[in-house]
Amino acid sequence: MEELSHPRSPSLGSGSPEEIIEEDTNGSSTTGNGDDHSLSQVLEDVDRFLEKLSTAGGNKGDSVEVSDSVEILSKTVESMIDQCSYQSHDSSLDSPAFFGAIDRLSRLTELLEEAPPSPATLGSLNWAGTVLQRTMLYLEDELRTILDHPNDGGCKPEPYGRLDYNNSNSNNNNTSSYKHFRFSAKYYTFNSPSGYHEPIERRPEVEATAVGGGREEEYSFPGFSPEDVLRMNKIADAMIRAGYESECCIIYSVMRRNSFKTELINLGYEIVSIEDLQRMQWDSLEGEIVSWIRIVKECTKSLFGEERKLCDSVFSGRHSNVAGRLFGGLARAVCIQFLNFAEAAVLTKRSAEKLFKFLDMYEAIRDLGCSVGCDGRTEDPEAAIEAAKAQIGKTAVGMFGELEKSIKSDNGRTPVPSGAVHPLTRYTMNYLEYACVYKETLEQVFRQHKPQHRPTAAEEAGRTEFAKQLIRVMELLDSNLEMKSRLYRDPSLRYIFLMNNGRYILQKIKGSPEIHEVMGEPWRRKRSTNLRTYHKNYQRETWYRLLQCLNHGGLSVNGKVSKTVLKERFKSFNSMFDDIHKTQTTWVVSDEQLQSELRVSISAVVTPAYRSFLGRFSQYLDPGRQSEKYIKYQPEDIESLIDELFDGNPISMSRRRT
Repeated sequence: MEELSHPRSPSLGSGSPEEIIEEDTNGSSTTGNGDDHSLSQVLEDVDRFLEKLSTAGGNKGDSVEVSDSVEILSKTVESMIDQCSYQSHDSSLDSPAFFGAIDRLSRLTELLEEAPPSPATLGSLNWAGTVLQRTMLYLEDELRTILDHPNDGGCKPEPYGRLDYNNSNSNNNNTSSYKHFRFSAKYYTFNSPSGYHEPIERRPEVEATAVGGGREEEYSFPGFSPEDVLRMNKIADAMIRAGYESECCIIYSVMRRNSFKTELINLGYEIVSIEDLQRMQWDSLEGEIVSWIRIVKECTKSLFGEERKLCDSVFSGRHSNVAGRLFGGLARAVCIQFLNFAEAAVLTKRSAEKLFKFLDMYEAIRDLGCSVGCDGRTEDPEAAIEAAKAQIGKTAVGMFGELEKSIKSDNGRTPVPSGAVHPLTRYTMNYLEYACVYKETLEQVFRQHKPQHRPTAAEEAGRTEFAKQLIRVMELLDSNLEMKSRLYRDPSLRYIFLMNNGRYILQKIKGSPEIHEVMGEPWRRKRSTNLRTYHKNYQRETWYRLLQCLNHGGLSVNGKVSKTVLKERFKSFNSMFDDIHKTQTTWVVSDEQLQSELRVSISAVVTPAYRSFLGRFSQYLDPGRQSEKYIKYQPEDIESLIDELFDGNPISMSRRRT
């Protein structure tokens, strides 16, 4: 906006700056023409004339005799303006009489314009109007000066380099990482209502110092003292009452938007074009999103609230609608810049890994809407914020859907060695565990932005939208793991694989209160039942066949124990047990509790059966070489060998026996 210049003051006939009105402690004043007048008396005279003028306004034919108080008031106000031009500190802005005189002058010009024209009224109107215009120009300059120099009594921030706005005493790594930060910002001016001016290039290369170094006082946005706020309030009230609302609002809006823009630059704010965002690798984009979230949260928690308070304080009372309009305009201009970034970010390639940063953005925009929502006094950016939030919400739903796609598409034909936990299981459960941290946000996102589909029976069991989504992911994971288990030729290893993955899932649920709360106790018990079923199937496939060697049936021929059959039984048991031990010591059960449970259950079945068989039938073998040939293990050896299973470390049987 072009600077407004002062018109030259009309000649008062009283001349020099030395002949200004001087107010003593009793409120008296002296005009430059040498006549003494009480200022309060002048105002009273003007009030009586205004009342007379207002009463005579209904009779357009009657001429009006202009009171001498009109000329005195015009001289008084102009003398005050002259006085302000020669003082470094303007005490007039603290004087109720000064603003009272301006108010009378404004009403005089209004009523004189409506009065029947005459040389006297026209002359008084011209003089009063000229003085009023000069006064308004003076108040404009004063308002601009105060707005341009906040916190003159304290520590005004530098234009760049103030980084840790939230905590000046923070010593964490996040703060130190910003100590050497180069701003290369392309930003849009906030001075227009739309916020869309031509971009201005700024590339000041600054080595910012850590907060606290060389700063004696903590800066507090927006940085105006209570005295300055009171002066601005008086100026705004006087200008609006005098019919200069538009001029007042333009100055305030331009200056505050510039100040807010500078504050955002201090926080590290910069505009990134859609093209640049789409070319970024995820690591770089993630850094931009983190910075964006930090600045938006700062505006939400502090800057917008302080800006609103300032606006309400300057334009208080009868002008509250003006305050709402001005704050809404500033908030909208700033929010448009924030939302442009968000809308550009959602156009980048989707992937499940990006979900959580976009949920952070969703929360930041949601909270932003609460902080700038105006109270009906003006149009606010709520519609734009809701639209951007909806875009991010739909994108988040799509990113969560990428997890489902990744599970469905993971159809590799190579089984995980040793039946260990599959990487897909670890990834999915860790992902869901982290997703549950955002449970409330995801619940809102799925409820508002997820396309409807026909729910399964598990989903229909009175669950929330987020719980239904987790159930769906778990069902997909179970189906995928079932398919992968069929890749193992050994049925026993298949059940070890299912047990490993099932146990990992169960432990994740038990270890995460968030997942446990979402999935529910009945679902967890069902998982435990499935795990026990895998356990039983494993024992049946592996050890029940071995136990057939220790079956007493078929050993007797004509009432006597057949040594040939007995020897064959011992040979079969030794061979099968050796094969099982050799194979299953290479298998992995990483969960120590599951590993222990398996060993104990195996030992509880095999060792007593072997001890009983050995105790009853070893006597039928000849002592010596024959006995040693067929009785390879003692019960204690069986127990020790079982305790070597599922370590993932093959052990040579011959080396162990030595």
